[in-house]
Order: sequence, then structure tokens, then C-alpha cells
Amino acid sequence: MKNYILALLIVLSFGFLSPVYSVEEIYSLDEVEQPKVEKAMPIANVEPIKVSVTFDWLDLTVAQREENIEKYKNLLFENNTSRIYFTKNEFKKEFAQYYKDREFKHHYMLTNNGVTEDEDARYCAFYYKKDTLVMYAIQYKDNPTKAFYYSAFGKLHYTDVMSDEYPNFPYSSMQYNRKGQLKSAIYFISKDIQYMFGPEKEFQGIWYKDKMYDTNGKQVLTRSNW
Repeated sequence: MKNYILALLIVLSFGFLSPVYSVEEIYSLDEVEQPKVEKAMPIANVEPIKVSVTFDWLDLTVAQREENIEKYKNLLFENNTSRIYFTKNEFKKEFAQYYKDREFKHHYMLTNNGVTEDEDARYCAFYYKKDTLVMYAIQYKDNPTKAFYYSAFGKLHYTDVMSDEYPNFPYSSMQYNRKGQLKSAIYFISKDIQYMFGPEKEFQGIWYKDKMYDTNGKQVLTRSNW
């Protein structure tokens, strides 16, 4: 209860800390093995196709890196058959049922106690200073190409929409805020390698496992949930 109240104070006092929770965080959901349950579900017993891709980013010239960036930017924004942009009303109409997690108390307890999967969904918890849960993500097994990020009080903050190829590689993932505005886009080449772009199609970096590199091959970020 103490941590639950602290989570409320953090959200009210400082606002939602969106820079902490970027689109790549959903990768921790992808890392969960396929469900082993008796109940029949669309994604049960589906093993992602394994793709072997060599990470050669550091061996490329700047010109070659820029060529790769342009290639994957086009795959994400120009040649993507999935819908990319929504108006606020269009987004709300499509995802209205997810704007409030009516079982947020149950899901809060599950994620805060380290549960990552049950018969209905996969879960991922995000903490403030490692001990106060401020957000959790849900990926429903009957709707596996979507993931929903909620505050500790069940308010939707972000939605990830994966392309139909998911969970097979390659696939794309777009993250939207509550208003349906695109916040980031990521192209998953393989389990280990992803190209990440911002809402204005700007290149943010290439992830290789737990490290992100920029156009010049400089390491700029690390992540703990790979």
C-alpha cells in the first residue's frame, strides 16, 4: 500500500515520466516464451521464425550506415502496409475499450509481484527506483499485435501496434500516446537488432542487444531489459 500511494504522488507531483518508457521497453514482452497452456489461443504453440543477422554496424562507413538508415526508414514509413497515422478521434474510436484498465488493481498486484504471464496475457512492470511500480504493460493473447501501457491506476498512456508479421522477424512496431500521436517507430530485424526512429522519422539509433549506437557508431544508450 505504501508503494501504491507513492506511485500516485510521483505521477501527481512530477507528471508521467515518458522519457523513461520508450518503445523498446516492449521488447521485454517479446522475450517471454510462447505460452504453454491448454486453453486454445491464436498465438499458442506458434514459434517465431528465427532470423540470423550479423551485427556489422561498427564495421560500416558513415555512408553505408546512412544507406541502411534510409532503407529501414522507408520500410517503416513509406513501404509499410500497416496504418501509421491516426487522428485523435480515430485512435480513440479504435482503442476506446483499452483507455481504462478496469482490472487495474488485479493487474497492479500481478505485475508488482513479478508475474509476467497468465492464461490471458503477458505483463511487464516498470519501476521508479526499482521498488515503486509506476507503469505496467499488457499484451493480451487474443490480441498479440497490440500492447498497452498503463499507469499504476489503470490509465492508458501508450499503445504499441506491431505489424502482422509479429512474432516472426522482421516486423515493425509503432508506439502512440493517448491522443493517437506517433511517438516512436522501431524496425525489428531480429531478436538482437532493431532500428529506432522518432515521430518525425528521425533516426534515434540502432539497438544491438542491450546497447544503442548512433550514426557514427558511438554507443549512446544501454537498456536493462534485453
